[in-house]
Amino acid sequence: MPRLITKLDYLLKETFLGLQRGGWMNWAAVSTVTVLLFLFGISLQTSWQLEKLLNHFGSQLEVSVYLKPDTRAAVILPQVATMPQVEDIKTITKEQAWKKLVQELGISDIEGATEQLGHNPLVDELKVKARNSSAVPTLAKQLAKLQGVDAVQYVDQAVKKIAQLHKALNWVSLTITIVFTLTAVSVTSTTIRLIVIARRREIEVMQLVGATSAWIYLPFILQGVTCGFLGGATASGFIICTQQLLNKWLVNQPEFLRFLSNGMQLSLLQTLLLPLILLFFGTVVGLLGSLFALWRFAKS
Repeated sequence: MPRLITKLDYLLKETFLGLQRGGWMNWAAVSTVTVLLFLFGISLQTSWQLEKLLNHFGSQLEVSVYLKPDTRAAVILPQVATMPQVEDIKTITKEQAWKKLVQELGISDIEGATEQLGHNPLVDELKVKARNSSAVPTLAKQLAKLQGVDAVQYVDQAVKKIAQLHKALNWVSLTITIVFTLTAVSVTSTTIRLIVIARRREIEVMQLVGATSAWIYLPFILQGVTCGFLGGATASGFIICTQQLLNKWLVNQPEFLRFLSNGMQLSLLQTLLLPLILLFFGTVVGLLGSLFALWRFAKS
C-alpha cells in the first residue's frame, strides 16, 4: 500500500507539473475541447428535444376517422384495436356528437331540433391515437382502407417539418462533431508533444535508469485526459447556464412557445446523462490526443 501511494503521488505531481509547463497550450487544448463539446452537447440536446417534441405532437395529434352513415363505431372498433400502431381509441357516437353540437349552438330542445331535420345528420367518429408520430401517416392509410370508413383526417405538416429538421440536425451535428473532434485531438496532441519534447532529456535519463515506457509516458497521458475532462466539465456548465437562461426567457413568452418548451423538456435521465456523455467524450478526446502525441514522439 505505501508503494502504491508513492507511485500515485508521483503520477499526480508529474501530471500537475506537466500542466504547469504546458502554459497557454493547455488553455488552447481545453478551449478547443470546450467548444467541441459545447456544440456537440447543444446539438445532442436539441436532437433529444426535437425527438421528444415529435412524440409529444404524435401524442397530441389524433387521427379522426369518420364513418359512413350506415356504419356504427362498434362494428369496426375491433379491427382498429388490433392494429399495432394504435395506442388508444376514443369513440364518439353520432348521438353524442349531435348532443354536443346543439348545446354549443345554444339549443336546449335536442329532440325538437332532431325532429325538425328529420334525422341526426352526423356520423359516428373514432379518434385514434398512434404510438408515435412516425406511425401516423401509415396508420391513416390503413384506417382509410377499412370498410365503412368515409373519411380520415389528420394534421401531418407540423410533424413532417419537425422530422425533416431533426434529420438535418443529426447530419449537421455529425459533421460538426467530426471536424471539431479532429481539431481537438490535433491541438491536444500538439500540446502534449511539445511538453514531451521539452522534457526529452529527463525521459532519456529515466530510460537509462531502467524506467518502463508505461511509467514514463503515463503522466503525459493523464495530462491529455485532464485537458479533455476539464473541457467536458466547462462545456457542461455552459450548456446548463444556457438552458436556464432560455427557460427564464420562455416564461414571459406567448402560450404557444411555452407549449413547445414543455414538449421539449428533457427527462431526468437525459438531464443527468448529458453531462456524463460530455465528460466521457472529453476524456476520450484527451486520451486520443495524448496517445497520438506519444506515438509521433516515439517515431521521431
